[in-house]
Amino acid sequence: MTDGIGPSHRSWNMGRIRGKDTKPEIAVRSLLHRMGFRFRLHRRDLPGTPDIVLPKFRTVIFVNGCFWHRHPGCKFAYTPKTRTEFWKKKFKGTTQRDANNRKLLTDSGWKVETIWECELRDVEKLTKKIEKIRL
Repeated sequence: MTDGIGPSHRSWNMGRIRGKDTKPEIAVRSLLHRMGFRFRLHRRDLPGTPDIVLPKFRTVIFVNGCFWHRHPGCKFAYTPKTRTEFWKKKFKGTTQRDANNRKLLTDSGWKVETIWECELRDVEKLTKKIEKIRL
């Protein structure tokens, strides 16, 4: 099955996908704030420009979309049926960049947490995961 919209409209759609201040990221920030955490956003001086930085705990949090960052075993991390080679190459680049940034951060003494988009569905479980940061 081919795409039902034209290339110019597809480009317009893709251009609307943001890298910062996404709904999942805002939801995590709201939860962190309710839990009493103080944080900084998008520190460019750190590898990968983490979404959330908790300086007191020397921890960074990446809020990743399951589709774009390939959440292992998640139903939302599917590969589109058209242009599969293009998507495989794109996803491979994203996952390699994520792994490299994670290594650079851990090597410089930061703890790295990843919160996946699908984890926002269970707030209780997510709260427990975030609470472990204090330990």
